[in-house]
Amino acid sequence: MIEIEPRKGNEPLEFRMTGKITGGDYENILSPAIEEALADGGKIRCLAQIGPGFEGYAPGAMFDDARLGIRHWGGFDRMAVVTDTDWIANGIRIFGFTLPCPVKVFDLDELDEARRWLRESLGSIHLDDLGDDTLQVRLLGKLDSAAYDRAEEGIDGFIDGHAGLKLLLDLREFDGWQGLSALGDHLSLVRDHYRIPDKVAVVGSEGWQKLAERVMSRFVRAETRYFDEDHFDDARRWLGLAATKPKDPE
Repeated sequence: MIEIEPRKGNEPLEFRMTGKITGGDYENILSPAIEEALADGGKIRCLAQIGPGFEGYAPGAMFDDARLGIRHWGGFDRMAVVTDTDWIANGIRIFGFTLPCPVKVFDLDELDEARRWLRESLGSIHLDDLGDDTLQVRLLGKLDSAAYDRAEEGIDGFIDGHAGLKLLLDLREFDGWQGLSALGDHLSLVRDHYRIPDKVAVVGSEGWQKLAERVMSRFVRAETRYFDEDHFDDARRWLGLAATKPKDPE
């Protein structure tokens, strides 16, 4: 059976699976709860507790599980799965990167930690006006779709106020994307603004530089140069900015 926990406002949707799961559990209990949570607009965060006492799926129920996920493919912002069922935990760890949102697995005794993870912020995008028509975009941590939603308005506002734009893309603290939807948002953001910059300096590790080079060569028509993370000041000078000031000794 599937039990839905009472939900207030924008709290994550929590549900618990025990016993044998049937197609009716999806159609009559879980699917209406998800659709109700999505009715207010935006994306939702979910916590799925699978067990103790989970006995697997009745015939056809796994198909209903997949169909439910496809039906609401773009509606999830983040999902925590709390389980003691090894095949489910291992499957998510192996194939989780193909899912449209960040998914993380927790043991049954980590329920409170799973709730904290759903509440906390993941990666972020910081925008800094460096002067001289130059915008620094810092990608920090692992990015989800919400990070791009928050950043796009700031980028558009900067573009509106500057005739010629130079971009400093800082990947020194970037750890990647949380799910395919975040990567898709990244590519969409690049594509939507590909005609805007005059010059782009990319600073980061060699691996991220190569990825940026492949992506930006396809979408961006700006003069672009790549700098190792230890040569941040060289990137600034190439954009016509002064080097950063060394920190005062403590």
